[in-house]
Amino acid sequence: MNESKISVRYAKALFQLGKEQQKLETLKVDMALVLECCQTVSDFWLMVESPVVKTSQKKDLTNQIFKGKVDDLTLKFLGLVVENKREIYLKDISRNFLDLCRKDLGIKSAVLTSAVPVGEEGKQKMIQVLKESFQADIELEERIDKELIGGFILRVDDKQLDASVAYQLNRIKRELLSANQMGKN
Repeated sequence: MNESKISVRYAKALFQLGKEQQKLETLKVDMALVLECCQTVSDFWLMVESPVVKTSQKKDLTNQIFKGKVDDLTLKFLGLVVENKREIYLKDISRNFLDLCRKDLGIKSAVLTSAVPVGEEGKQKMIQVLKESFQADIELEERIDKELIGGFILRVDDKQLDASVAYQLNRIKRELLSANQMGKN
């Protein structure tokens, strides 16, 4: 089975259960914590990926790590994921679940990539412009990429605005090469 199908199926199941039990906001916070743990706690992710660690041990360790930090429903869900040997998909399940929550709340996710950090005032202006453009609430994530030289890349859903210096230089280069090729013909 395709890994994306697996993660989407589990995320949808948790989402529907959360809606039925009116715990969607709680589960959203919990799954954000799970995702953060998967991405930042290397020992946890090593345990998840390890084929040597038994399923029962993974379930116990996951329970110990998250007990008291997440809702009982989330804890049972994590136990089910591990029991079904799907723990390797936890990052994708969490990401898909959070996407479903954003869609349900009408929130669009935007990623702003720049060479240097954008100030708080700049971020707020960007959020305001995006709110007006997309007629939706915006969650803005900022990423730093030193290779951009300057400018920024803004991505919202499947739309991308590339206003980086690197992109502009490449565009000029392509135009010059194209003009040069035309001159030779």
